[in-house]
Amino acid sequence: MTSDQAIVLPAGIHVFERGWLSSNNILLLDEECAVLVDSGYMTHAEQTLALVQHALTGRSLDTLINTHLHSDHCGGNALLQKTYGCRTLIPVADAAAVAAWDEQVLTYKATGQQCERFSYDGCIAPGDQLMLAGLAWQVMAAPGHDPHSMILYCPSEAILISADALWEHGFGVIFPELEGESGFAEQAAVLQLISELDVRLVIPGHGAPFTKVSAALERARSRLDYLSADSGRNARNALKVLIAFSLLDSQQLSMQDIDRQISTSRLMSAAAEQLDTPVDLLIMQLTGELVRAGVAKIEDELLISTR
Repeated sequence: MTSDQAIVLPAGIHVFERGWLSSNNILLLDEECAVLVDSGYMTHAEQTLALVQHALTGRSLDTLINTHLHSDHCGGNALLQKTYGCRTLIPVADAAAVAAWDEQVLTYKATGQQCERFSYDGCIAPGDQLMLAGLAWQVMAAPGHDPHSMILYCPSEAILISADALWEHGFGVIFPELEGESGFAEQAAVLQLISELDVRLVIPGHGAPFTKVSAALERARSRLDYLSADSGRNARNALKVLIAFSLLDSQQLSMQDIDRQISTSRLMSAAAEQLDTPVDLLIMQLTGELVRAGVAKIEDELLISTR
């Protein structure tokens, strides 16, 4: 937990803080409806379901909303749909890809990650207003990390569900820049948007809820300035994050596994191509950085998760 561990949420809002493999899940309850925002990664789907069932105490889950469709935010969708038959709302720009189940467009094959196929019943779009936990929430576009991502803002409580647009210490990888699309400018605009809102509490996609919003925005802007000054920094960070994610999922990887992932996953290949470093040397450098960060160790030529 952070220094904000004494935070008290309004009645009806429950945050299930997950690890880095799964996004946080936010359950919003009132007498009329039970709504979950984001469902975590596929290999954690049973855990997500158990958390939701425990909190619902026999009620049904009525609605599932995804802020965006990266695998760590929607990997539990299919199981929740099978269990509850819940109405599912996704960002409007992703509707065609979900209907066709295009795993390249949805980035699952592009990142070498998993997501069980799910359906959707409706969409959320910028400008929409949702009633969740008896409170009015505004849907806002938050491109940068993902071009189609949304954030949810409750003016009356000054609460922001920020997904991966703002964490207490940073934000999600700026994926569009890996393939020559604009992402840094969009992320800067989202940070500016958040700074102009009256926000007292942020519920991020990863990490604990926090109230020191100005300090988080300052750190995020500094991080964005650093990454945008040299596109290779974003590419290197993206590749390391994707390797770390895969390691969290499988718990151990051989160097050959990592090499294979880089060669077969579109976004990992794109990141590697931006770096003027032979792939074998790059793998050695990045795995070394993960070891020094304390998230992995190397034994018998295997990269092993320490988390």
